[in-house]
Amino acid sequence: MATFTVEGGHRLSGILEPQGAKNEALQVICATLLTKEDVTIRNIPEIRDVINLIELLRSIGVIINRTGRGEYIFNASGVTPGRLETPEFSTRASALRGSIMIIGPMLSRFGTGYIPQPGGDKIGRRRVDTHFLGFEKLGARFEFNPEKKWYKVSANKLKGAYMLLDEASVTGTANIIMAAVLADGETTIYNAACEPYVQQLCKMLNSMGARISGIGSNLLTINGVDQLLGCSHQVLPDMIEVGSFIGLAAMTASEITIKNAGTEHLGIIPESFRRLGIKLVQNGDDLIVPANEHYEIENYIDGSIMTIADAPWPGLTPDLLSVFLVVATQAKGSVLIHQKMFESRLFFVDKLIDMGAQIILCDPHRATVIGLDRTHPLRATKMTSPDIRAGIALLIAAMTAKGTSIIENIDQIDRGYENIDLRLNNIGAHIQRS
Repeated sequence: MATFTVEGGHRLSGILEPQGAKNEALQVICATLLTKEDVTIRNIPEIRDVINLIELLRSIGVIINRTGRGEYIFNASGVTPGRLETPEFSTRASALRGSIMIIGPMLSRFGTGYIPQPGGDKIGRRRVDTHFLGFEKLGARFEFNPEKKWYKVSANKLKGAYMLLDEASVTGTANIIMAAVLADGETTIYNAACEPYVQQLCKMLNSMGARISGIGSNLLTINGVDQLLGCSHQVLPDMIEVGSFIGLAAMTASEITIKNAGTEHLGIIPESFRRLGIKLVQNGDDLIVPANEHYEIENYIDGSIMTIADAPWPGLTPDLLSVFLVVATQAKGSVLIHQKMFESRLFFVDKLIDMGAQIILCDPHRATVIGLDRTHPLRATKMTSPDIRAGIALLIAAMTAKGTSIIENIDQIDRGYENIDLRLNNIGAHIQRS
């Protein structure tokens, strides 16, 4: 099991450029299954989860050529549904939660799709009902084999339908969109997720010949077409990595420039950091984080403690709450972090408490952070990364702490952050991989 040895207490200085958005890449790569023609995708983050998905598509017959760093050409003309039932596919797909989004395009194009129960982060119950309820609305038949833990959907021909999703699931919305683009007639999806990832997927599909309107809202209308063509697509900068870099700069009192941050797609993220007292300067598409020696958390107008909570877009993404929590430990003031969307993402705080942070874990969803205003620096310790986002939060804490920390299970961090140790070392960090 790989580890990071992190010597804390060093200030950073320089330029960081975010990788392509992981969550968008997983969606648009699956969408290449919808056409027989070449699809070129640029700015793909070459991280563990994305590479695993690329290899998963290769195993079912997609011809994939890497033409440059982060640039791939996909051709799915030779894909057949039978390859989804092979042991190789089952092993690969069960380890990757993003594999669930293969079903929508396979059902749409071939009338059938199989997938083993997907894996991914252990962050509580993450149901997939929304995906299959949407497919059933389009006329598909759903089967689940509890013994083998396989899902199957099939249909002679999907038919457009109206549906009101019971939750604004990002991957569920993406999967249903990909199923509906080749269905007969009109599909209306209400309470659709409208994150930038979903918007990008819709724009890519429209460039392939799909007819999707309402992009950016929670009400999508899809008029089915007979076939989709090839296209070229550019993945957005990863907003989660941008937020992680802001938090890292603040915690280490470092001045960092985040180049090509995709500022118009960051939504509420910059303002949420400002509510923690962190100064940010926007210069075109770049974000400059000055050295924040001290930062003070705002209170509400009536003087009560502020709450930072996740919510579906345009609310604050749940993927950054771990970073907000760790950043608050060195602020002045107190804040309630409320993780509404997942049950177990706050359980890493016991490691921060071991490091000297003042945190009260109220329940699986809420933690109160009492900021120490750098008067009591965090202590170095040995810890294990439980998931991608907690892993980057622990890395940020270790870079702030006095002494040398050990972080185990860094494969989890590698799933979401490309060469993070090398990139941070280039601007002054002291991280050793072993």
